Amino acid sequence: MDEYDFDDDCDLCEAARITPWFHEDEVCWIAECEICAVPMVVWRGHGTEPPAEELTHMHERLAEVVVMHFTYEHYVDGNMRNIPDHYHAH
Repeated sequence: MDEYDFDDDCDLCEAARITPWFHEDEVCWIAECEICAVPMVVWRGHGTEPPAEELTHMHERLAEVVVMHFTYEHYVDGNMRNIPDHYHAH
C-alpha cells in the first residue's frame, strides 16, 4: 500500500465513526453520509484526483454496498459539495 497524503484539519482524513460504516480497506472507506443519509465512499488519500484504478475500485465497492444494504437504483454522484478538497462520492 502506498502512503497517502493526510490533512490534520480535514474531517474526511479524520475518518471519525459518527455514522454507520459499511466497508473499509486500504484504498477507501464507505459510511453513511452525515448530511444526506446515503452511502458515501471516501478515498484514504487527501486530494481530489485518485488514480484511475483506485477510483474504479471505490466506485465498485460503493455499488456493492448499495446492492447489499439498500433497494434503490444507484448512480455515482461525485459532486463534492461540502468538502471539495478530499475525494468522496455518494
